[in-house]
Amino acid sequence: MAVTTAQSPFRQTLGRMFSNTSVLLGGGLALLIALMGIFAPYLDTRDPSGISPRNRNQPPGYEATVRDYNTGQKVEVVYRMGSDTLGRDVYSRVVYGARTSLIVGLSVAAIAIFVGMLIGLIAGYFRFADSFIMRIMDGMMAIPAILLAIAVVSLFSAGLLSVIVAIVVSEIPRVVRLVRSVVLSIREEPYVEAAITAGTPTPLLLVRHVLPNTIAPLIVQGTFIVASAIIVEAILSFLGIGIPPEIPTWGNIMAEGRQVFQLHPHNILYPGIVLALTVLSVNVLGDGLRDTMDPRFSKQV
Repeated sequence: MAVTTAQSPFRQTLGRMFSNTSVLLGGGLALLIALMGIFAPYLDTRDPSGISPRNRNQPPGYEATVRDYNTGQKVEVVYRMGSDTLGRDVYSRVVYGARTSLIVGLSVAAIAIFVGMLIGLIAGYFRFADSFIMRIMDGMMAIPAILLAIAVVSLFSAGLLSVIVAIVVSEIPRVVRLVRSVVLSIREEPYVEAAITAGTPTPLLLVRHVLPNTIAPLIVQGTFIVASAIIVEAILSFLGIGIPPEIPTWGNIMAEGRQVFQLHPHNILYPGIVLALTVLSVNVLGDGLRDTMDPRFSKQV
């Protein structure tokens, strides 16, 4: 007689993830884009800020002879995605731009989840603080995220840190509402009431019994925050109030190419395609994680 062993919930969740098409496709594409940014110097790229006025606004595949800035020797180069109005290699700028987008997306998600989780735990567990905190969050959510980000970034000098802070401020209310809703439902569970009756200290109760139930929805929400942060950063850079032009981002690459879009569309086309694929992959990954980690949305039979 064969003996079957029950799998742990963690193993079951992993099994559903690796059998979910959305997780595999979205996660695989997102991983490729992440690796592109991490290993940018090894992908046959050049200095993304190096200008060559003689070779400006050249089409994709253009070959030219340029002088290497390190050795001073002339070398043959190929502009795979063409060159911009200053003669910079669009391919190199797009590849290095992935680094900026990843830094912004992951930083915003980590900070927003950490701060929003703390505030959400307080609002959901302590009734006296709920009304006050949520009215503030409702007021912040009444302002469109991009307008709130513009207002915050305008208070500081343009830069990577100010953009991250601006986007974090607009994302925190959504995390707070998510965590609060989970805590409100968990707070009335019998095992939580039993822990309170047993005299469990409140911090320990929150960490041991309440916080673990927020992990799965927060992971799913984190993927959507990453995608939203990448888009908002691109919008801010496109408007010229985000990251400075000397730091390559997909937003400012498109902003600099919009004036010559009709004659040289490659300046906007390639960064736009990579931006769209990145956001799409992260959103598809988030949908897949939601299906596998939240039983209410699970498609498994």
